[in-house]
Amino acid sequence: MPLGPKLEKLLSKVYAPQERTDTKFMGKDITYVTNEHGEPVTLFIGKRRDDGSITGERYVRRIVRKPGTDEILKSHWELRGKVGS
Repeated sequence: MPLGPKLEKLLSKVYAPQERTDTKFMGKDITYVTNEHGEPVTLFIGKRRDDGSITGERYVRRIVRKPGTDEILKSHWELRGKVGS
């Protein structure tokens, strides 16, 4: 299942480096983790359990940078499968 444009817009912003953010988006629980540049690189989406973990799907972002810079040439999110049970 591809991510929708509204969620991709949220995930294209820059946040605090190496942080975990837990929130809700369009009725689903989401958690995303940022890299050293503050770009979300791991996403969990589904239903949050009492312990804070999510049962649902995990996505990982691939980022290709311009050589010698931090500028992003392209990026995309890959579904890596189910999490929790």
